[in-house]
Amino acid sequence: MNILALESSTEQGSVALLQDGQIRLRHWLGHRTHAESLLQEVMALVNEAGIALAALDAIAFGQGPGSFTGLRTACGVAQGLALGACVPVLPVSTLLALAQATQHHRVISTLDARMGQLYLAVYERIEGQWCTRIQPMLCSPDQLPPLPQGQWLPVGSGFEVFEALCEKSWAGQLYPALRGQFPQASAVAELGAQAFAAGHAVDPELALPLYLRDKVALTSAERQT
Repeated sequence: MNILALESSTEQGSVALLQDGQIRLRHWLGHRTHAESLLQEVMALVNEAGIALAALDAIAFGQGPGSFTGLRTACGVAQGLALGACVPVLPVSTLLALAQATQHHRVISTLDARMGQLYLAVYERIEGQWCTRIQPMLCSPDQLPPLPQGQWLPVGSGFEVFEALCEKSWAGQLYPALRGQFPQASAVAELGAQAFAAGHAVDPELALPLYLRDKVALTSAERQT
C-alpha cells in the first residue's frame, strides 16, 4: 500500500509517504507558509522515494479542525494531486492524528483555536482501534465537557494554552501532559491506510475540510472588550 499524506492544520506543516510499510516524513515550521511549501515538499518526497504519483493507492490529508487557511491548502493540494493521478482521497481528523502519534490508549486531543477557545476530542484505543468518546468540538476553556471515567493523556496546544482551566475541570483524571506535539503527516498516513483498507476512500471532489467554527476573526468592537 502506498499512501501520500499531507498535514497543514497548524503552524507546523508536514508530508509523509507510507510505502511498503515504511514511512518517510518531511516537515517545516514557521518560516515558510504552507501554500509555499506543501506542493514543493510533496514533490521532493516522492522524488526521494522514487515513486510516481500514479503509483499511489490514495492521498490522505489532515481535514481539521485547525487553521482555516491550512485546512483549505491541504484539501486543495490533495484534491489536485488525486485528480491528476486518478486516485481517491482520505480525509483524516487532525485530532485523531494527534492521538495516533502518542501511542497511548486514552487521549484528550486538543488544539488552540484562538479567540479564547480550543478544539478537542477524546479517544480510546480498544484492541488496536480508536473509539471516539467525545466527538471533535469547539469550546471555551471554562465550559469543558466532563471526561469519561478513568485517566486520560492530554496532548496538543489547546491544553498547553489553557492548562490551568483544563486541570481544574478534569482534576484527578489526567496523566502528565505530552507537550510540544503537532498533528503529523506520518500519523495521517497510518490512519489513512486504515481508512483505505476499510473502504472509506472518497472521490477527490467529495473531500472537504472539517470546520468547527464559522467565524474566523473578532470584530473591532470585540477586540476592544
